Amino acid sequence: MDKKAEKRRGIAPAFRGLKAAFLDTVPVLTGYLVLGIGFGVIFRSHGYGVLYAAAMSIFVYAGSMQYVAVDMIVGGASLLAAALTTLMVNARHLFYGISMVEPYQNVRHKPFLIFTLTDETYSLVSHREGVPAQESPTRYYFFVSLLNYLYWISGSVIGAAIGAVLPFSTEGIDFALTALFLTIFTEQWLSGKGHGPAVIGVLCSVLALLLLGRDDFLLLAMALILLLLWLTGKREVARYE
Repeated sequence: MDKKAEKRRGIAPAFRGLKAAFLDTVPVLTGYLVLGIGFGVIFRSHGYGVLYAAAMSIFVYAGSMQYVAVDMIVGGASLLAAALTTLMVNARHLFYGISMVEPYQNVRHKPFLIFTLTDETYSLVSHREGVPAQESPTRYYFFVSLLNYLYWISGSVIGAAIGAVLPFSTEGIDFALTALFLTIFTEQWLSGKGHGPAVIGVLCSVLALLLLGRDDFLLLAMALILLLLWLTGKREVARYE
């Protein structure tokens, strides 16, 4: 086999994996562009240009936390306050990240996959049935993570650029994040066979919200969800033993 044929054989699987990941991440593309643009516009409205917006999205890449960080930066929050707020906002990563320890165990790009594991990326890579037939799961994980990462950075840069030439009110822009979560939840509900975990998540979140209010409900909601999912999982395992 000549070198050109060998090269084509090496490129074809990678292209197939990239194509599959792109098709699956189109909903995230639309959401991340809107969210990233919103973040870029808000960041620009506080005097930070395109390079700052790009740097935060490249090195922080925290979605909702980046929205929160804008007010913290402007308000001169301390490092301790920033650390505690980040822990509160992103505590959910501690819970669902555990489920990816085994799939990411022997992956060459594991540090990058860990860094880029967002809610939307997790919803795709954790859905094992979503990996196309004859496609390497690890390659699929990488391309999904990479594409979502690039979507967010692109949206942030575009938003900061737009904010520089078209100043307008940023009120209500941050609701785009909630809208994306609802879209992903709906898609998973319609495509999934069992709705138990989704129901548990909604009920626990509503209960924690009623008990503690919107500023402090997140950790309690995550703890309740983890406990109930663990108990449900134990019952399922016991039933099949």
